[in-house]
Amino acid sequence: MTGRRRTASTFLHPTFRPGRATALSAGAVALCASLTAGCGVVPGVTGGTGDDTVKVMTWAPQDTDATNKPGMPAMALAYAKWINTHGGLDGHKLQVLTCNDNNDSVGAAKCARRAAAEKVVAVVGSYSQFGDSYLAPLEGAGIPYIGGYGVTNDEFTGQMSYPVNGGQPALLAGLGQALAATCGNVALIRPDSIAGDELPALLDSGLKAGRHAQAGDHLAAEDATEYGDQADQALRYATKDVLKKGCVVPALGDRTDTFMDSFRRARETFPGVRLGTVLGSVDQTVINATGGASGPYEGAYITGWYPPASDARWDPMKKVINEEAFGDNRIDPADAGVQTTWIAYTVLRAAVEKIGTGEVSADSVRHTLDDGLRVSTGGLTPTLHWPYEGKLAAVGFPRMVNADVTLQVVQDGKLVAARRGRGGLDGITDMTRTLESADVV
Repeated sequence: MTGRRRTASTFLHPTFRPGRATALSAGAVALCASLTAGCGVVPGVTGGTGDDTVKVMTWAPQDTDATNKPGMPAMALAYAKWINTHGGLDGHKLQVLTCNDNNDSVGAAKCARRAAAEKVVAVVGSYSQFGDSYLAPLEGAGIPYIGGYGVTNDEFTGQMSYPVNGGQPALLAGLGQALAATCGNVALIRPDSIAGDELPALLDSGLKAGRHAQAGDHLAAEDATEYGDQADQALRYATKDVLKKGCVVPALGDRTDTFMDSFRRARETFPGVRLGTVLGSVDQTVINATGGASGPYEGAYITGWYPPASDARWDPMKKVINEEAFGDNRIDPADAGVQTTWIAYTVLRAAVEKIGTGEVSADSVRHTLDDGLRVSTGGLTPTLHWPYEGKLAAVGFPRMVNADVTLQVVQDGKLVAARRGRGGLDGITDMTRTLESADVV
C-alpha cells in the first residue's frame, strides 16, 4: 500500500494516573466571555454553579473546503437541551461546549487544549481526522474520548478512547467483503492524507476474505473542486477485465459528491461499472440530490454501522430532534455522525448514572468505563463495554469493541437493507474476523 503510516500504540502503563479533570470549575461562570472563535455552549445553561453541572465538549469540522460535520455538535446541543428539561444526567445539569477543528491538525490540537483548560469530564460524539494531534492533550489531562467517528486508526489505540462503532476500518472491510463476490477489478479513490493512507489495507482485508485481489489505490486531493483525472484513472483500472464488471469505490467523505460529478461525465465512454462506498460519503439526501433511481448511485452497495434510519430503534433520537431542534437542517437523523453522537451521549448518560452520588469528573467517568460498565443502546449496537485490550489488539485496534456492519443497496433510488446473502453479508455482520487479517500495523 502506498504511503501507509505505521500506527504505534498509545497505551499507557496501567499505573499511569493523569491529573484529574473534574466537572467543577471555579471560573466557569465567565465561560461565555472566554470562548474562542469556533466554540460555543448550550444557550441557557450556566457552568460552575456547583457539582450539579457536568461539562463536556463535542467538536467537528464546520465551514471548511473539505469534510464538514455540523450535525454532530448540533445534535450534542439538542441532546443537552432535552436532557436538562428531563431532569439532567442523573440529576446533573449537562453543559456542552462545542469546537470547530477546521479540519486541520492545529485546530484539532486547539480544541483538545481547550477541553483540558475547561476541565471537561469527557469529549463526546466528535469528529476529527487528526487523532495524533488531539489524543495526546486529552490523555495528558486524563479526559476520555467517547464515541469518536472512527475516521482514523488512532481512535482504536488510545487508552482513553472509547469508540462506539468500528469506524472506517469496519465499513471498508465490510464493503470489500461485499464487493468481492460480484466485482472484477476494484478501484479505490481516497484522500491523499494521513487518514486516507489507512484506507486501502482495510478495503483489501474484506476483498481478501472474499478471495479477491487487492484494490487499485488512486489518490485525490481532499479539497479539489473537480476529479476528472481521478475518475478517468479509476474507470480505466476498473474496466481492464472485460469478462467481469469492475467496481469503483469513492471514499472521499463530503467530496464524494464532487467526485461523482466528474465520474458521471467520464463513465459515458467506458463499459459499465458498479459503485460501492460507505455511509458518511453517501446518504439518502445525496442519492436524492443526484437523481434518485436515475442517478449514478442506483445499484450501489453502501456499508454503515447501524440499522437504517427508518428503523424504529431510532425513534427516541428522532423524538429529541423534533422536540429541541425542529427545523435545524444541520441535524439529519440519517446522518452517521448524528447517529454516532446520539449513541456517544447514551454512553455518557450510563456512566454518570453508574457513578451515582459520587463526584462526576474525568477520572470517575474514565474509571467507570474501564471497570466493566456495559451500555445498552437499545439494539442500535451490541452491548458496549471496553476491556483493556479488545479482540483486535493484535492488528492494531485494541479499543475496537464493535465491528458490526450493515450492508445496504440503492434500489429504485432508495437506500434499503441488502437482500439475504448479498456480498456474503446478511443484515448486521461482525467484521472482527475479517479485520484480523488487515495489514495495518
